[in-house]
Amino acid sequence: MEITVSDILKSPGAVMLYQQMQTALTEEARRREEFREWLTEDVKAEFINGEVVLHSPVKRGHYLISDRLNNLLRNFVLLKKLGTTAVEKALIALTRNDYEPDISFWGNEKAAAFNDNTMLHPAPDFIVEILSPSTKKHDRETKFEDYALHGIREYWIIDPDIQCVEQYALLVPTDTTYLPYGKFFPGEDIKSIVLPEFEIPIAAIFDEKANFEALKKMMG
Repeated sequence: MEITVSDILKSPGAVMLYQQMQTALTEEARRREEFREWLTEDVKAEFINGEVVLHSPVKRGHYLISDRLNNLLRNFVLLKKLGTTAVEKALIALTRNDYEPDISFWGNEKAAAFNDNTMLHPAPDFIVEILSPSTKKHDRETKFEDYALHGIREYWIIDPDIQCVEQYALLVPTDTTYLPYGKFFPGEDIKSIVLPEFEIPIAAIFDEKANFEALKKMMG
């Protein structure tokens, strides 16, 4: 059950709870800075709710899905001059947690602030996560909640086992909870909410030939 500020204020110990929370979050912030100093390009890791979460190398199928989708998204964004994308190693710094999403997109307004030395990136406008046994819980729970709270307008969850893409979005910018827009399978097309002209066949995410055909169509 979610505990609200009003619930805490009903307790005579509210001030003590607040002080304990301050102490805990100060210590967590110190560990987060240590994590950022320790993190290198060779390490796949995230800082989630006070803990360093290390990730093992992805399987080839996971990488190929990420590569195919980013191939289409990146070229579309470049062609339309809409901003920039990143795959896996771009560190997203939210108010409490640091993530390395599988695919991220930032519109021109945010991307204009990036340079070659940028390490900490703001909340993207669109994120894609590809499920694996070790990341599934965070992708569906912690990140699902955190991404919505930070105004990341669109979130795709890809399940490689059943070749499905789940699409979620914030109905209006002030929303803090994602609404489901559908589950899509090969044979169907998916259309982005954030990038309305970005419409691709689901097969292009899972099949190399379909990906090539979708790219050819996109490039005209």
